[in-house]
Amino acid sequence: MTPQDYDFLRRFLKERSGLDLAADKQYLVESRLAPLARRAGLAGISELVERIKMRPDSLATDLVEAMTINETFFFRDKAPFDELRDTIVPMLTGPRAQRKVLRVWCAAGSTGQESYSIAMCFKEMATLLAGWRIEILATDLSQGVLEKAKAGIYTQFEVQRGLPIQMLMKYFKQIGELWQINPDIRAMVQHRQLNLLQGFAHLGTFDIIFCRNVLIYFDQPTKSRLFAGLAKAIEPDGVLVLGAAETVIGLSDAFRPWAEHRGLYRLTPAAAQPATMAPAQL
Repeated sequence: MTPQDYDFLRRFLKERSGLDLAADKQYLVESRLAPLARRAGLAGISELVERIKMRPDSLATDLVEAMTINETFFFRDKAPFDELRDTIVPMLTGPRAQRKVLRVWCAAGSTGQESYSIAMCFKEMATLLAGWRIEILATDLSQGVLEKAKAGIYTQFEVQRGLPIQMLMKYFKQIGELWQINPDIRAMVQHRQLNLLQGFAHLGTFDIIFCRNVLIYFDQPTKSRLFAGLAKAIEPDGVLVLGAAETVIGLSDAFRPWAEHRGLYRLTPAAAQPATMAPAQL
């Protein structure tokens, strides 16, 4: 891959997905795109680049998906899920006691481990949430990972990463060497393809937004634009959950850290105006 090829791919990926590749990430591009070039019957990445320049077809989609599939696992970092159970849901249920609905959005759902971890948390709170409707929407840029998420089938390695053994036994069924999450948990999550850069106002508003470990791949202006959109997509008293390496500080005046709750953010008083957007139906 020539330096010119890499420059083209950096511009292309930023335009299509927001991925902001540093100048020294050429090795990452080569490791992820070389297999794609081989599957397409191309001699190498330079030929792949020429093909995309001439005909930006489905191969371009495959390229973006190859570069944006990120690592995920069940109950990743653990703390956000403890906060969901112990702090966030108990705080939100009181003001919603009449309508009995909670809407949750996983803004980078990947292969489903995060959204299903959330669903299992809610299942464990069945007594508190008796009679409530829980709507969980998981979105991702990649249709391929969404299809895996919908199936809810994972390898032994995948279920061993972060998933407590008691939850594996309780919420999964073994199929040969694989494990499939139970239908009642899968039914709690709706999956939808979405490019965050193209807007998401049509999704309606949410009580809880998980947007973890995706913003780290964007540049500062893109992060600021996304935070502005997230501020409009969250209820005035809602909670935004970010990854451990992410923050709103210096990027958004709409959110502020929630004191003593690391990784959780709430709207500032100025931004917490009553939502005017009716919740969309999943």
